[in-house]
Amino acid sequence: MAPPHLILRFRDDYRIFTNNSQDADLILKCLTEVLIDLGLRLNAGKTKASDDVVRSSLKPDKLAWMRAKTFERDLQKHLLLIHSHSIEFPNGGSVAVALTQVYRRVTRQKHIKHPMPLISICVDIAYRNPRTYPICAAILSRLLEFVDSERNDLVERIRTRFAKLPNTGYMEVWLQRITDPAQEVLSFHEPLCKLVQGEEVALWNNDWISSQKLKRAVEPRVILDQYKARTRKPVIKPKEVELFNSLREFY
Repeated sequence: MAPPHLILRFRDDYRIFTNNSQDADLILKCLTEVLIDLGLRLNAGKTKASDDVVRSSLKPDKLAWMRAKTFERDLQKHLLLIHSHSIEFPNGGSVAVALTQVYRRVTRQKHIKHPMPLISICVDIAYRNPRTYPICAAILSRLLEFVDSERNDLVERIRTRFAKLPNTGYMEVWLQRITDPAQEVLSFHEPLCKLVQGEEVALWNNDWISSQKLKRAVEPRVILDQYKARTRKPVIKPKEVELFNSLREFY
């Protein structure tokens, strides 16, 4: 006899399958009661019921992207397609995935005639979609190679745009990564960036540690290779961004 329900999990996503809606309602009631005791609650905006197993297994943004025209030979039009999709589905996983295709394209380009419009579109996508910071920074790191202006001057202009948003320390880390160490050094406010700049910072509170040996082992300066920080290339390579941008292809 088949079990009355089946629960599948992928990372923080759960799918609960039942043979009838009554069982589903009962399971939802039990989950709600257990979570309340733990001081938690289900996100009503992300908790949905459906009798269409195939369609409901895909997130709306992924389904919309698969339906849409997802590629243009013209790089600017390609970015504009993604920009439009990101407005309809802000911060969706499909936006970040789609940008990886653009990243692959720009890494193969030997010459880009008009890079500034591409940079503007990419910056606006990142501005609206924090999830895309790593891949957008990688794209920008390559596009900036085709601009006549000083790289760090343009990075500073990008940072000024993001300064209007709260909690942009994560983006500052990526913007510092794509600066050119050989040009005028920009001053960033994020503690990790200050560490790269050679400043003494407290990344975490270790006052509670009594062992001096352990304290030395978790000192912020030991996590940074100053030589690599000074000699880094300002263009992000694919392997590097993939470490921070674990994406799954779906097209």
